[in-house]
Amino acid sequence: MIRRPLPVLISLLLYSSPLLAQEVDLKIQGIDGALLDNVKAYLSAIPEKDYEVSLRFKGRLENNFNDALNALGYYHPKYDFVVSDDEKQVTVNIDPGPVVIIKLLDIQISGEASQDPEFKALVDKSGLVEGTALNHSQYDSLKSAIRNLALQRGYFEGDYQQSRLEVAPQLNQAFIRLHFDSGIRYHFGENTISGSQITEEKVSSLSPYQQGEPYQVTLVGEYNQNLSNTDWFSSVFVEPDLSVLGEERELPMKVSLAPQARNKIETGAGYSTDLGVKGSLKWKKPWVNSRGHSFDSSFSLSAPEQTITAGYRIPLEDALNEYYRIQYGMKKQDSRDTKSIESNLAVERHWLLDNGWHRTVYVRHLLENYTQGLQDDNAQFVLPGITFSRSRIRGGAMPTWGDRQSLTLEYGDPNVLSETRVTRVIGGMTWIRSLGTNHRGIFRIDGAANFADEFDKLSPSLRFFAGGDNNLRGYSYESISPRDESGALTGAKYMATSSLEYQYRVYGDWWGAMFYDVGDAFNESPDIKRGTGVGVRWASPVGPVRLDFAWGLDANKGDEFKIHFTLGPEL
Repeated sequence: MIRRPLPVLISLLLYSSPLLAQEVDLKIQGIDGALLDNVKAYLSAIPEKDYEVSLRFKGRLENNFNDALNALGYYHPKYDFVVSDDEKQVTVNIDPGPVVIIKLLDIQISGEASQDPEFKALVDKSGLVEGTALNHSQYDSLKSAIRNLALQRGYFEGDYQQSRLEVAPQLNQAFIRLHFDSGIRYHFGENTISGSQITEEKVSSLSPYQQGEPYQVTLVGEYNQNLSNTDWFSSVFVEPDLSVLGEERELPMKVSLAPQARNKIETGAGYSTDLGVKGSLKWKKPWVNSRGHSFDSSFSLSAPEQTITAGYRIPLEDALNEYYRIQYGMKKQDSRDTKSIESNLAVERHWLLDNGWHRTVYVRHLLENYTQGLQDDNAQFVLPGITFSRSRIRGGAMPTWGDRQSLTLEYGDPNVLSETRVTRVIGGMTWIRSLGTNHRGIFRIDGAANFADEFDKLSPSLRFFAGGDNNLRGYSYESISPRDESGALTGAKYMATSSLEYQYRVYGDWWGAMFYDVGDAFNESPDIKRGTGVGVRWASPVGPVRLDFAWGLDANKGDEFKIHFTLGPEL
């Protein structure tokens, strides 16, 4: 912070007559920092239609200066106005004088809140201390904050017995008295649920509080959010019944709900350089019955891939975070050297763990009819597996901070309907970090491995390919893997890729990017491929849009340059 006084120029229009406007420079000297900022804020409140060269306007300025300086504890300012001969410049030298000191700070919290540590912490961080300079905003903030905290924590009958800020300008002293009687702290009572098509047992299972616990508004907000996240209801409103205040400590909680539509249909279209133009159709039944079961299906169509999926979800005791899911999917692929039709049927059990990780245990049955290079075959696998995943984001469509981790383990055995014994490991991590508001960095690392007795018996969907918009830019989609004797791609036993990207905000929601990708899909030892380039990012209303101009540093001659375009989240 600059401590010496700095002249600050504020352009004002002073009207000498209704028909003639003259631009006048108002120069303020003698103050800086918070004092100057407050004076400027008060000056901005003067309507331009009131500006004029007159003693009346000088008095108006002095009144605003006084209000601005008084607010920060300066009650004896002196002003020296100097007007240029041509009346085009006014200089005001401000001497703020001595500051008022807090002589008495008498803050008392009575009632049950006197034992609540949140109130002591609030007072301690208010900035009000005996012997320090008076700041009216600190007093006003603490006064309103105590009342707000009381409402947030269930002291609904709390009120001030005394709230005074007295200033003795002649003594340069201030006397603060805040006496707040909180009364009792109310507790959560029984939930009264109305308008729900779902059983009360399921609705109540989403409540983060138990009857008899002390009231906290954050838990009420969490309950509202939990109910909304189920997608069972079109409207949700949870509130305490304040009409019974004073009757008993427990307040009944009113849960007002309205059913969601039984059918929801969504269409979409997009484009990426990996898949080209892509269309989708989704049909969802947010609730099938009173137990909260739901159904969803989707159809996705692009030139190389066509996919149909359908899923049925059965919520358990913790309806939002624990559930069974039965899912079926069929996919047809015709891309490069892979032609396949695969069918997947999976039964899954989902949990949200206390540490924030999502755990899924499942068994899936895979049938695949395929041609992979020179190989033409059918395959069947029964693959039990487990997945751990976690995603944390702060900052909207293009997060300022975020990370994603996932790890999947699968096992297939020839004694249980699998073509060969195989253990599969797939994992990945992504970190997003920001420096200030204009710099972002993204780092990704992904890896996968097949440990199979007979690799040739693995179908294409179980093998690994690299290259494309999301893992190795500068190379075509899934164009990197070992090849057979005919030169056709065969898919790999292993894959490892990594990416480092720096982004700089150019203007508003537009960013520039530089990146460097490395990786390979391989059978024995990796032959690392490198890609680098620049890009443009746009935080659009429908999600981040990415356009990359990439060079494959180890690509075949004549195929080094690629343009990658994607729409969708970075995590």
